[in-house]
Amino acid sequence: CAVRIARMVAYVSAGTVEYLYSPDGSFYFLELNPRLQVEHPCTEMVADVNLPAAQLQIAMGIPLHRLKDIRILYGESPWADTPINFEEPINIPRPSGHVIAARITSENPDEGFKPSSGTVQELNFRSNKNVWGYFSVAAAGGLHEFADSQFGHCFSWGENREEAIS
Repeated sequence: CAVRIARMVAYVSAGTVEYLYSPDGSFYFLELNPRLQVEHPCTEMVADVNLPAAQLQIAMGIPLHRLKDIRILYGESPWADTPINFEEPINIPRPSGHVIAARITSENPDEGFKPSSGTVQELNFRSNKNVWGYFSVAAAGGLHEFADSQFGHCFSWGENREEAIS
């Protein structure tokens, strides 16, 4: 689907396609970007593909079908270099598990969720194999009123939706 969209608009570089997927199997195109989305860990966690590394390799001119993570995703031998028919693959990639993504913001609900600034007293987050997060503030830093209210993201993977939520 993503390769077909890129070809339709003659896009020949590294990038990401953003779309919505419905459980009935329908895809709804949103946008094509020449960069990774901030939510790229969702795709990485269900596809087991290191997207920043793949995007860099593509930008360096390495064909998509030569990337180890992509070959594994498509059920091909990781070290072979045979072409992959991405439009009609022999092995259709299947996501593994579910991911929940949460944006961490500093907003005041009493003022219509207006962005809120201030000092962060403590930030103690420990990533593990299935839960990952990043923050744009140090443990004893602050948030100023000129920044976006979002200062972090958390991603949680599980075998099913309930496990990802917990």
